[in-house]
Amino acid sequence: MVIVLQDSLMTGQLLQLILLHTAWEMGSGQLHYSVLEESQHGTFVGRIAQDLGLEVNELMPQTFRMESHGDEDYFKVNEQNGILFVNSRIDREQLCAKSPVCSVHLEVIVDKPLRVFHVEVEIADINDNAPIFSAREQNITILESRVQGSHFPIKDALDADIGMNGQVTYKLTPSEHFSVEEITNYEQSKSLVLVLNKPLDREVCPEHHVLLTATDGGQPAFSSTVLLVVTVVDVNDNAPVFNQSVYKVQLMENSPIGTLIIKLEAKDIDDGINKEIAYSFSNLVIPSIKEKFRIDPENGEVRVKGNVDFEENTAYDIQVEATDKGAYPLSGHCRIFIAVLDVNDNTPEMSLKSLLVPVQEDSALGTVVALISLTDKDSGANGQVNCSMSPARIPFKLVSTFKNYYSLVVAEPLDREQEAEYKLVVIAEDQGTPTLSASSSLVVSIGDVNDNVPTFAQPFYTVFVKENNPPGAHIFTVSASDPDVAENALVSYWLDEKLWPLSSYISVHSESGKLYALQPLDYEELKLLEFQVRAKDTGLPSLCGNVTVQVFVVDENDNAPAVSGPSQDTPIMLKVPVAAGHVVGKIHALDADSGYNAWLRYELHDAASGPWRVGLYSGEISTTRRLDEADGGSSENLVVLVKDHGKPVLSATATLSLSLVVSAQAIQADALLPGMRGSSNPVVNSVNIYLIIAICSVSSLFLLVIIVYVALRCQNPPKEAVIYGPGTATLVCTSEAGSWSYSQRQSCNLGGAAGEAGMKSDLMVFSPNIPVFSENGKPLDLLCATVSEFSFQLV
Repeated sequence: MVIVLQDSLMTGQLLQLILLHTAWEMGSGQLHYSVLEESQHGTFVGRIAQDLGLEVNELMPQTFRMESHGDEDYFKVNEQNGILFVNSRIDREQLCAKSPVCSVHLEVIVDKPLRVFHVEVEIADINDNAPIFSAREQNITILESRVQGSHFPIKDALDADIGMNGQVTYKLTPSEHFSVEEITNYEQSKSLVLVLNKPLDREVCPEHHVLLTATDGGQPAFSSTVLLVVTVVDVNDNAPVFNQSVYKVQLMENSPIGTLIIKLEAKDIDDGINKEIAYSFSNLVIPSIKEKFRIDPENGEVRVKGNVDFEENTAYDIQVEATDKGAYPLSGHCRIFIAVLDVNDNTPEMSLKSLLVPVQEDSALGTVVALISLTDKDSGANGQVNCSMSPARIPFKLVSTFKNYYSLVVAEPLDREQEAEYKLVVIAEDQGTPTLSASSSLVVSIGDVNDNVPTFAQPFYTVFVKENNPPGAHIFTVSASDPDVAENALVSYWLDEKLWPLSSYISVHSESGKLYALQPLDYEELKLLEFQVRAKDTGLPSLCGNVTVQVFVVDENDNAPAVSGPSQDTPIMLKVPVAAGHVVGKIHALDADSGYNAWLRYELHDAASGPWRVGLYSGEISTTRRLDEADGGSSENLVVLVKDHGKPVLSATATLSLSLVVSAQAIQADALLPGMRGSSNPVVNSVNIYLIIAICSVSSLFLLVIIVYVALRCQNPPKEAVIYGPGTATLVCTSEAGSWSYSQRQSCNLGGAAGEAGMKSDLMVFSPNIPVFSENGKPLDLLCATVSEFSFQLV
């Protein structure tokens, strides 16, 4: 008996043990009981108090106690009746293992007096344990070359029970190749063996599974099984074999490097090193495939090694080998067909080819302007491309001619003058996810067609040119615009001479449109030139426009007054006496000019000499006082100065010879000059006075009408420019004398000089304070245009 002492035991406990040992020596008896293992709590074991001869009152805790060897309290005594019963579960196998005898020793100690009793309780075995194998299966390796009857040891089963409960018998499932036997050794020990009843063939069955059952002899009997795995080892006579000859897999393009594609598995029915397999690509695989894929030689995993591009290759056919590691290696083969799946990773590509540069503005609807072809390296929806155009509101449209082919055609009439070019963007967009697109810009220039006539700014021009211009003087410039371009807008000018022969008067510069007077213009011969200037572009066919030009010749004071009437060679005989204011004669003068330039005034050269005076505007010479006989017998030459109102003033002189005679001389003079006889006739003089009064009255009435008309015109002034322009030039002007004249344009043909030489049909009225126009169209001092005037002369 071994007693393990702990540091925590008290000295009293040691003393108690000594007393117990002494009591054991002094004890007078020992009890023996038996109980089955695994009995329940409270199971009756024996009447210990009765068997020991103890009274019930001696079972009190103060005087009675029971000790057992070990830490477990398997038994207890009922203090009321002294019966020994099972206190806790008893496992014989745990308590005594395979010992044939298993007992629990108890020491009963009773005080007063101290007595020690020994009690032995035998634990009887029950069949509560089945035979147990050390493992669920046992592996046995047998060469296929082993002969029939060979033994192969196997590990037997152990049963914790004893006796019949621990006696084990073995049985093998039916097998043509194996049986089981127990062999008794020389030391009476037994060993379990597997007997080979029939030679093995690994190619037929490389591994055998046999179930071995172990059964004990208890009632009821328990059993357990173990799987015997018999592995047949043979020579390397079989090559590795894949489970498929062709593997088909799919792989997304652009998969990351290291992506697992497939894991191959080949099997070799050999064993050991003969079935160890190494995977590799066949030597027939081209290097480019080896750059994209790799295979793990140990586990057969095929992974991505490089960039896989659907557009480069849509599929890969790879041959793989599986080689065992036998002394004489054998290989198996398979093929991997990798279908690459497309990803929308390519932007559509556009080819845009212009056919018409530029597009003529008269192009018919449907005219093809450009051809557009679209390509996308992707496939399926990723490669289907739609085409559109921006902006949408332009005179062009896209027409699909074939798959991914479009034409840009004219959809609406074109007008280069409204829009010279169109900038558009053609957009190609695929149907992938996400959508990818491409665009291309196109500038469509519109070619000009000669469809616009040269146009002048005004329908006609009015130009004023002073007469006596130098030959070749620039008098005006016409300009026509053509909205076309290039030669279609290049304008040339010429005169239309269908109405009048103008080549000797006016010319026009064909490029600049400048009008030139080829010769000096004479107002007295030609007052108005009206002609057409035509403008023609150089397009094909050329187009023409025209404008009417009216050239008014402005009078210059270039003609001196021309005097007619009595001359010095024919003296006027005046019979005295003569009353004051008596008209003795009249100076007749005409001026070929017009307006102020033709407005004449008369004055005596020596106004202080003699009793004579001349009418300022009438040219009548009359007496300033009464002439008597005392003045008779004398003669006098009167010099009359005739001036116009032009600038500079031009003048002429007329000399009138007067002779004063008495009555006898007058009679002789009447005989000699019958034409002058009436000059002294009172009746004739009266007629002349009445005629002058009538003419002045008519003139006053006419001037009143003109004034009223001018007032009405001033309320609604004409919008036309005074310089030149369309419409009728109508102006009202004042003269130096304060009289009014109505002006009306009056044209004459090129033969306008044919008329009475001495008659004036028009009077040009000017004011020195209002500008007129120069020969190049710049302002001068012109106020009034041609006016219809009335002229009268005294008779």
